[in-house]
Amino acid sequence: MMKILIIEDSPNVVETISLALEIRWPDTKIIITSLGEKGIEMTETESPDVIILDLGLPDISGFDVLKRIRLFSNIPIIILTARQDETDIVKGLEWGADDYMTKPFKQLELLARVQGAIRRYRHLNEKVLVCGPLRLDPISLKLTLNGNEIRITRTEGLIMGHLMKNAGNVVTYSSLGEAMWGGDFPEASDSIKVHIRHLREKLETNPGKPKLIIIKPGMGYLLTKES
Repeated sequence: MMKILIIEDSPNVVETISLALEIRWPDTKIIITSLGEKGIEMTETESPDVIILDLGLPDISGFDVLKRIRLFSNIPIIILTARQDETDIVKGLEWGADDYMTKPFKQLELLARVQGAIRRYRHLNEKVLVCGPLRLDPISLKLTLNGNEIRITRTEGLIMGHLMKNAGNVVTYSSLGEAMWGGDFPEASDSIKVHIRHLREKLETNPGKPKLIIIKPGMGYLLTKES
């Protein structure tokens, strides 16, 4: 049985999401709050499988909710908001959101993203990955470079894991989208570019001239074996 926390102050949106979830997964336990502070508290007490988070909450910003939850939890968070500005999308992804959807939304797409987020979270139990000086534990999401720990988000860990498994080979945008969200969505490449840029800033000596994660225009990215 899945447990899903919805942090949203619009009754109509809550009703739409809840109905879609109940039809698709009748045994799902749905927890609802319209307040960000309560959402943070319920994340700790209820341990949901995934969180659907609005940004425009009546008490505090959804960005603050995201930032504070990421201080203690790697539970998948899907932002669902009316804000379509690129700066908001970038901020949400960089601050630890696993996905970003805008309203109005398609119910089946939301369900697919929820399912993909939960599947990835539950299937992180893999062997430690090693590629040159890079070492990634997919359970703890601990990434080290030359023995030095690099702080990464869960989504960045998924990307690094996929690149490390395919080191020396081009990983397409479609393949990365599948690894991150369980499907290839129209805006996937833009989100991937944001996460790759963030990883380069953490891993590369000169992010403007990367030597570890190399872009292959029109195709995807390649992690050099000698990284």
